[in-house]
Amino acid sequence: MAKRDYYEVLGVDKSATADAIKKAYRKKAIQYHPDKQQGKSEAEKKEAEELFKEAAEAYSVLSDPDKKARYDQFGHAGMGGAAGGGGFSDFGDFDLNDIFSSVFGQGFGGFGGFSGFGGGGGRTQQPRYRGSDQRVKVKLNLKEISTGVTKKFKLKKYVKCTHCGGSGAEGNATETCPECKGTGRVIRTQQSIFGMMRTETACPNCGGEGKVIKNKCPHCHGDGIVMGEEVVEVSIPAGVMEGMQLSLRGKGNAGKRNGINGDLQIVIEEEPHPQLIRDENDLVYNLLLDIPTAALGGTAEIPTIEEAVRVTIEPGTQPGKVLRLRGKGLPTVNGYGRGDILVNISVYIPETLSKDEKKSMESFKESDNFKPAESIKEKIFRRFRKLFD
Repeated sequence: MAKRDYYEVLGVDKSATADAIKKAYRKKAIQYHPDKQQGKSEAEKKEAEELFKEAAEAYSVLSDPDKKARYDQFGHAGMGGAAGGGGFSDFGDFDLNDIFSSVFGQGFGGFGGFSGFGGGGGRTQQPRYRGSDQRVKVKLNLKEISTGVTKKFKLKKYVKCTHCGGSGAEGNATETCPECKGTGRVIRTQQSIFGMMRTETACPNCGGEGKVIKNKCPHCHGDGIVMGEEVVEVSIPAGVMEGMQLSLRGKGNAGKRNGINGDLQIVIEEEPHPQLIRDENDLVYNLLLDIPTAALGGTAEIPTIEEAVRVTIEPGTQPGKVLRLRGKGLPTVNGYGRGDILVNISVYIPETLSKDEKKSMESFKESDNFKPAESIKEKIFRRFRKLFD
């Protein structure tokens, strides 16, 4: 089944403010929360669970300005992974705990501990430590954007300590956590807007590992990570744009004590082309003609991403006319279609004239053929007015 539009999921429109989006998510989260499903059938609980997760997924995108901007531009189509391990972040990869807690407060604990969804047991211990994300800027020229490119660079980051294997313990010596008795989880009961809630969270003493360090590793001081370097390779798909972000999962800083690695965010910077101006997937070139060529016709050379091409200039070509070179622009990022090169015609008027040139121009003034007809005036006016539509 195709994913529903995120705005539809939360019941807001694209112009909704951040507060309106948050309010809409709160309403959906309360409506479909597991504690509100008591006494219902298993099918109804399952449906509520899916709707609860769907609302959280929508909020994880629409509450983030960068993700929201990319979603508004590409929708779900621009969210698939790209070849080579680098690609657009999968917006569906989110943490229900983080989303729920960011709106209702940290006191609600882990989503998995709520009664009603998931059926309780069988939970595996997860370390709470997650490495931080890193962000790097990658400059691309139009040629690289046109074809896609693989970039390789050296990144300074936190990596796993090789002396202790990332455990943070000297000789990997650990002992059972006295607070959670090795389970890695603690249960807390508190009053909430849903009534009295019993939540299960990661043990704050051991970070959910169920064990604590006896003696800290002298190389990483018990963190399990040290500063190092890594050569990173990312495949950038064709058609990316200025400001677009790609994500390499797990290529950010290593998490403490064998925790989860952060992600590496690749931010696209576009190098200006000396002659072509980008407009979405189209490229615009300003062709400056001399008066004789505009009047008599001829040919002109137009630069493209690959190589220059020659175009025919019809006699009587007017300033503001646009020639279209189809398929010579940039590909769309999702691989469907390609833009054009738009050639905007300008005509150069000499700033100074010789005596003979002035005499020739004076003779032209008397010719009706050099006076614009009303139809030409209207055509140029319509073209000019489009600039303000």
